[in-house]
This record gives sequence, C-alpha cells and structure tokens, in this order.
Amino acid sequence: MSENEKKISLTRDGYNKLHSELELLKGEKRRQIAKDLSEARSHGDISENAEYDAAKEAQAHNEKRISDLENTLSRALIMDNISIANGESVLGATVRVKDERSGEESDYMLVSEAESDFDLNKISATSPVGRALMGHRAGDIVEINVPRGTLVYKIIKIS
Repeated sequence: MSENEKKISLTRDGYNKLHSELELLKGEKRRQIAKDLSEARSHGDISENAEYDAAKEAQAHNEKRISDLENTLSRALIMDNISIANGESVLGATVRVKDERSGEESDYMLVSEAESDFDLNKISATSPVGRALMGHRAGDIVEINVPRGTLVYKIIKIS
C-alpha cells in the first residue's frame, strides 16, 4: 500500500476543521487570488510585475494546500464514538500526566499528525510523547526518550 493509499485516522472535530479549511480555500481564498491576479494584470507588463508574481505564488500555495487537504480527507478514517471504557489511552483521548520530576501536570489530546497543534495541547499519536502514551492506563508510569533527555510521566487520568 502506497503512502497515498494509507488511511489517516482523524477525530470528528479534526475532520470537520480540515473540511472547513478546504471549503474556505476553494471558495473565498480562490476568489481573492483571482481578483489579485486580475488587478496585477491590469497594471501592464507582467514580466516585471512583483504583484503578479506574488499573486501567482499565492495561487500555487493555495492549490497545493487544497490538493493536500483533498488527499487527507479522501483517506480519512473518522474515529467516532471513541471507546475508552477499558481505560486505555487511544486516539482522541485526553490524557492528564504528571511530570514525576517537577510535579507539573499537563493534559494532552492524542490526535493524528494532520490534527496536531501543540499550542492547543493536541499531540500526534506518532510523536515520541504520543507514541509512549498510547495504550497505557491511569496510574501507569511512562518513560519517554526525547532529544533533551528522558521524561518520566505518571498518567493521572484518561478521558
């Protein structure tokens, strides 16, 4: 199975956000870029027109992102009704951990790479921390090797 055929696990929320972004890029963003191109063309010679070049570059970036989103969404496997009844951390679960060294607690939602957003504490299940937390239960101690050393987390809660 090629990389472009593999299923991508997404939460329902993640799927909806990617779909909304795709609709925005295909609609409003495309219209704005077309307007920018038209305006830049109206200034005459496009061979030395920086506005035209910038609009063409924006168009290329937009079309690439549209293509990437369509590819991701076409391979999406939506993880609805996530079952954490057995108490294991799975894709879509929020895991509260306590750093055994500092005592600091953090919440991480385990998501796919396509949904990860560290600012929102959504970490990829394939990242070092995400991979280490997958399949564990509350009370487990997990050691995670990261570039800056070894993290030691105790899983406090899974929801």
